[in-house]
Amino acid sequence: VQLQASGGGLVQTGGSLRLSCAASTRSFRSYAMAWLRQAPGKEREFVAAISWGGGSTYYADSVKGRFTISRDNAKNTVYLQMNSLKPEDTAVYYCAADRDARRLASIISEYDYWGQGTLVTVSS
Repeated sequence: VQLQASGGGLVQTGGSLRLSCAASTRSFRSYAMAWLRQAPGKEREFVAAISWGGGSTYYADSVKGRFTISRDNAKNTVYLQMNSLKPEDTAVYYCAADRDARRLASIISEYDYWGQGTLVTVSS
């Protein structure tokens, strides 16, 4: 499975961005999907996850109420809508796939496939 993330950029505090992650697989429905991020000098952390059908989602406390994860299985794409962005959201954002389609894992090592990352910079 190859994952291609896009949509990052520079935005002011309080602004919005929408990230996309396109998957090159015919069995996209077989995977739970997630977004994770890594800020400069920090470890990679979980942001949000979504089950295979989109019926279940899970968010890190730091983004709950501001970010929304969604997926379009017809387009093999997962999205992350980010609103009310803060400087502490600045990071490289990665999409990842989990072969356990129903699991909403917050543990980094549970994910089997990773995209290349897209940089989000929030200016104060």
